[in-house]
Amino acid sequence: MQDYIDRFAEHLKYERNVSAHTIRNYLSDLEQFYNFLCPIDKAGNRRHIDIHQIDHITIRDYLSGLYREKRKKTSIARKLASLRTFFKYLCREEVIELNPAKLVSSPRLEKKLPKVLPVDDIVKFIETPESDTVLGARDRAILELLYATGMRVAELTGLDMVDIDFKNDSIRVFGKGRKERIVPYGSKAKQALQAYLSVRGELLVEASSEQLDPMAFFLNYQGTRITTRSVGRMIDKYVRECAVANNLSPHSLRHSFATHLLSAGADLRAIQELLGHARLSTTQIYTQVSAEKLLEVYDKTHPRA
Repeated sequence: MQDYIDRFAEHLKYERNVSAHTIRNYLSDLEQFYNFLCPIDKAGNRRHIDIHQIDHITIRDYLSGLYREKRKKTSIARKLASLRTFFKYLCREEVIELNPAKLVSSPRLEKKLPKVLPVDDIVKFIETPESDTVLGARDRAILELLYATGMRVAELTGLDMVDIDFKNDSIRVFGKGRKERIVPYGSKAKQALQAYLSVRGELLVEASSEQLDPMAFFLNYQGTRITTRSVGRMIDKYVRECAVANNLSPHSLRHSFATHLLSAGADLRAIQELLGHARLSTTQIYTQVSAEKLLEVYDKTHPRA
């Protein structure tokens, strides 16, 4: 089975152009399933299993074990989705005839509405970094850009110098599957980007010649490309400093971007395009957020609510 997993990884990387982070998740899920099927003995060996012997009952037994371990339903759903994609690939390669994971139902998940901050609170949060330092200017530019474009954090950290078009106030973004889209940004984001760009060179001075990545737009204090984890830590830092922001994540800025656009009358399909969603149904969750906010305003303001 390991040979099929290795071939699947090559397929994800070279044919589907999937991100390294997503590939790691797939391989982690498949390795766990493999360990369930063929545990490693004390001598470090595995028994052989015929891929054709794996059926929907095998997969249900595996998922039942995860339920007994009290794994989160979201985690179990992801692992099942990984198995479906893996066996779909094997069907395409004519290794097997039927996808056994398709016969297994996904766990019912609670639909949690995304965390969204009011506009005033978002503005206060974005303006928290002290822009008179190099890292402060960078952090301000990151927060402005996340809210101005709604891009994912992984998309932001992947930005190169050539992706920023100051003439047309737009950014070339590479989303999931390296799908390209052009996203505009506003005047406040432009000011923050230009302020950061004027001091960005000071971060490059700290980089060693082996780590130097002059094409990366956002750099860390060592002069190398900033990571998604660093952005998460940076946002946690400003959450502690800013009283209005509670349980805020990098994705909250993306959610707020979409919800505020929708509340102001933006077309849902335009928002779908800006966010880089493959399906409109994914974007439609923001209509629920707006409807919930409308009811809240009604209850607070209508004299006979």
